[in-house]
Amino acid sequence: MFDEMRGSEGAVRPAYAELSRWLGEIPPDVLDFRRREAELFFRRIGITFAVYGEPEAQERLIPFDVIPRIISATEWQILQRGLEQRVKAINAYIKDVYGRREILKAGIVPEDLVFQNPVFRPEMNGQKVPHDIYVHVAGIDIIRVDAENFYVLEDNARTPSGVSYMLENREIMLRLFPELFSRYRVAPVENYPDELLATLKSIAPPSASAEPTVVLLTPGVYNSAYYEHSFLADKLGVELVEGRDLAVKDDIVYMRTTEGLKRVDVIYRRIDDDFLDPLVFRPDSALGVPGLMSAYQAGSVTLANAVGTGIADDKAVYSYMPDIVKFYLGEEPLLKNVPTWRCRESEHLAYVLDNIEDLVVKEVHGSGGYGMLIGPRADKVAIAAFRAKLKSDPRNFIAQPMLALSTCPTCVEEGIAPRHVDLRPFVLSGRDRVRIVPGGLTRVALKRGSLVVNSSQGGGTKDTWVLDE
Repeated sequence: MFDEMRGSEGAVRPAYAELSRWLGEIPPDVLDFRRREAELFFRRIGITFAVYGEPEAQERLIPFDVIPRIISATEWQILQRGLEQRVKAINAYIKDVYGRREILKAGIVPEDLVFQNPVFRPEMNGQKVPHDIYVHVAGIDIIRVDAENFYVLEDNARTPSGVSYMLENREIMLRLFPELFSRYRVAPVENYPDELLATLKSIAPPSASAEPTVVLLTPGVYNSAYYEHSFLADKLGVELVEGRDLAVKDDIVYMRTTEGLKRVDVIYRRIDDDFLDPLVFRPDSALGVPGLMSAYQAGSVTLANAVGTGIADDKAVYSYMPDIVKFYLGEEPLLKNVPTWRCRESEHLAYVLDNIEDLVVKEVHGSGGYGMLIGPRADKVAIAAFRAKLKSDPRNFIAQPMLALSTCPTCVEEGIAPRHVDLRPFVLSGRDRVRIVPGGLTRVALKRGSLVVNSSQGGGTKDTWVLDE
């Protein structure tokens, strides 16, 4: 298990030297007081998330850890190059799958993995999107297992969330720990809204005015990420709209305002494909906009992210990402994949069944840490149940070794202790360039020994400090 502060040899790593000294100087009761003060700030601001089916969903706070995670400038440069490469390949893959399908013809990705995928959208076949960019906002989940290697755990290419916590975490840290900031040169993240807005405006359709109208489309107040939707709309300076606030006339999208209808050029949508347009997808959806797909296909409005991007981020396609990078870019992947067994293949399935006690088994379309088995920590009943699932529907599962996620010092009830972390940087792809704000959302498994960082299962967040050179 790699400790990001102390390394494998136990000596404090250079990036953490000042933090280590500071932790030795600050009294434990002061640190605990500021931890409780941070929680009070979050309650006053109203940062919550919901877990569907739980009565207290509207009141849930994501726990915040006041000890920052620190990434050196050199480490960040490695990550940044790898993230740019990966998202570029993802966009090329989506364009190809809905276009010439060269990768399928070459036999690199199996056809059934695309055409039988429930998130494949035939409506996108041959559809042109501005500048061939499908994934404008990507959240790539990164884990670390040693000093040299970062691994991609998951690609989020649909409607990745969490950036509001990245921004709020930094603001809280600046308020509570100015003396710690004074010891470091920390790269800023506060310009993310400006970078996001610039990205969205850059992908406006050719028919848009010189100053495109951008809106953020939310499912509404009962959505688990509604706080983030309203937060981002406010930071971007754009209207937060629901489906009922928009209308389509003559294949053009309009927003209802007190001064009449106003044309909309770019929709940053936080609604899943299924609910976007009841005339094309789910007819029972009251969240979307009737006729939206017609306007989209006519090229009069840009959706970010594009429809159908889910074909690039399920866990079976993930296992082909190294080949996808090589096929489209002719390059070796800069960021490694976690070794993955595809249970859809008989040899892989046999290995997984023989070694299930040592593996992590995941549903291809699962998320949030649900629908998975952590073999080394599962009881015989759970293992037997997953064996049966694998045998009855092997295509629905992949398996991976249980990697020991790196740890960072974390403020917990018993004091300061190591806890496992991952990182979700946010990659913005626009017409002119790729933008990556230095840092991202560090998620931390607050339960001792836990590897599950998801907020829905007790995980928390940290501020992520990328050091300036």
